[in-house]
Amino acid sequence: MAAISQNGHALRYVDASLVKDKGLISAAVANHGIALKFAHDSLKSDHDVVLAAVMQDGDVLEFADTSRKSDKDVVLAAVANT
Repeated sequence: MAAISQNGHALRYVDASLVKDKGLISAAVANHGIALKFAHDSLKSDHDVVLAAVMQDGDVLEFADTSRKSDKDVVLAAVANT
């Protein structure tokens, strides 16, 4: 978990079951928003996960589910952090 918290890109190497773990993904995106790119699709539509990711790096909104791209809170956070 420490490696993933320090480097969001490490998610590309983990077992597929781990990219579904909300706690793990939340920790990763809080430090490296780009980790959202490697999250399971179910978490790319999770409000809290996506919000944490765009608060770290607004540009990662492109990896979020369409439902989050029309979420006012998420979009405003993304704009504020680009």
